[in-house]
Amino acid sequence: MPVIFVTDSLIFLLLFGLVAFFFYARKQEHLSAPWRDVKKRSLAMSSAVVLFFFVFLGVLDSLHFHPKVETDKKSETIYSNEILSVLDILLNDLRLKNEKTYSAPLASYSFSKELIELESGKKIRDYPRLVYGGATLSNPENESRADIIKRISFGLLYGLLISFIVINLIIIILSRSRNETYTTTLHNCLNKKTNTHWFSIFLTISVVLIAIAILYNLSKNYHVFGTDKVGQDVLYQALKSIRTGLVIGTLTTLVMLPFAIAMGLMAGYFRGWVDDVIQYLYTTLNSIPGVLLIAASILLLQVYISNHADDFNSIEQRADLRLLFLCIILGITSWTGLCRLLRAEALKLREIDYVQAAKAFGVRDYKVMFRHLLPNVMHIVMISIVLDFSGLVLAEAVLSYINIGVDPSTYSWGNMINSARLEMAREPIVWWSLSAAFIFMFILVLAANLFSDAVRDAFDPRLREL
Repeated sequence: MPVIFVTDSLIFLLLFGLVAFFFYARKQEHLSAPWRDVKKRSLAMSSAVVLFFFVFLGVLDSLHFHPKVETDKKSETIYSNEILSVLDILLNDLRLKNEKTYSAPLASYSFSKELIELESGKKIRDYPRLVYGGATLSNPENESRADIIKRISFGLLYGLLISFIVINLIIIILSRSRNETYTTTLHNCLNKKTNTHWFSIFLTISVVLIAIAILYNLSKNYHVFGTDKVGQDVLYQALKSIRTGLVIGTLTTLVMLPFAIAMGLMAGYFRGWVDDVIQYLYTTLNSIPGVLLIAASILLLQVYISNHADDFNSIEQRADLRLLFLCIILGITSWTGLCRLLRAEALKLREIDYVQAAKAFGVRDYKVMFRHLLPNVMHIVMISIVLDFSGLVLAEAVLSYINIGVDPSTYSWGNMINSARLEMAREPIVWWSLSAAFIFMFILVLAANLFSDAVRDAFDPRLREL
């Protein structure tokens, strides 16, 4: 039985909007020309591939449903109260293979000593064997290193094979779409004779698929990033946190974009008292400390949830509402920067000849703004969107660290960092939860920043003229 959260519907609405914008941009030369320039950049294409894999995992984690419960009565269908996603099914082994408590990455023994009773009845204090980590090894101390190297080697071979198949399928599709032979298309792609930097795409796809194959092969017998305090696999938590990071980075933009565009264009075009009111509005909003505003809003939401507990059928719905509310608050507090930029650009564009001509012919103001001004400020909008994405992902981590971010039951990198705070005080240090969150967040933010740099350079008219 499918379950649709509010954030799920907004995610698919955003994807539909991106597809619609793609087809619209293909018909507009002022939008398609910069994107052609982006496709020629190697770092941009490599970053786009990495972002695609993150978005793909986030979309799979947004397809929720109630799983069926197996019963003796075949005619009756019963659904569980548990809510899972398609990603949970794909990561079923990681989700269910829980240990008792902490275990280090690729370990076969628990991280802490326990009182163990031997077959002879004697009790000793030692590190117990993990239930799933290294379970296939009879003597982990002597066999684990060779087994890990073997699994990495097989994962490397599987990754190379899968990437070879995927790349060849892409080349076959390209050759058929261009009415070329396979050899000609391959030669053009590898020698950078196409409008798209396919060599970077193929190289990045190979690296990503090899990494996935190695992680998958290792996770079949080990906890690659160890386990947390309750024995849950840290790799599973890091992968489940991708959706939260993407929701914060994209839905916040969806909230703030209409305010920023409408108010920025109105302030710059109409000037006068309209400009004064809008300036007063975003200046007042900027004067309020953002963290305090978010904290107050989250506390109000928690009070509402406590007083209306019967309105929420599950913990997941409550957590989803808090995530949506956090996106709204971040959107309300982050639209002012783009609004300032659009106001300044609109003040300049309203004096240009074609805008003055349109006004002289009696074209209505809203048509002038959205037919003449908006297309000429889209490069600023695109640059701001891609630049703000990485900042919003990092903002979620910071807010969750100080307990005013997403719900504690929600998987997020911020919650992982927050839970790792006390683990860092242990002796020896439990470092892998923090490291896993850092690695995944670093890869996502780095890819977003590299892609945004290419978009900024391509959409900046001054750089294109050079």
